[in-house]
Amino acid sequence: MTKSIKVRCPQCKKEFEYYSSQFRPFCGEQCRLIDLGQWLNGSYAVPATKITEEEQEELSKVLENPNEEN
Repeated sequence: MTKSIKVRCPQCKKEFEYYSSQFRPFCGEQCRLIDLGQWLNGSYAVPATKITEEEQEELSKVLENPNEEN
């Protein structure tokens, strides 16, 4: 039995057969590359929470000496 499901591409909204696309969740390479470009130019962003001053100091130490164990 072959899996079969029709979905819409998140980029162009075209309906396509999900399991037959090697670019899923996109319908094709062009939509995949458009999405990648949006991530790379900063159009998409993952929200971050503010960190405390203590956490900032600890992060700075780790970044200054990445091979040292804390």
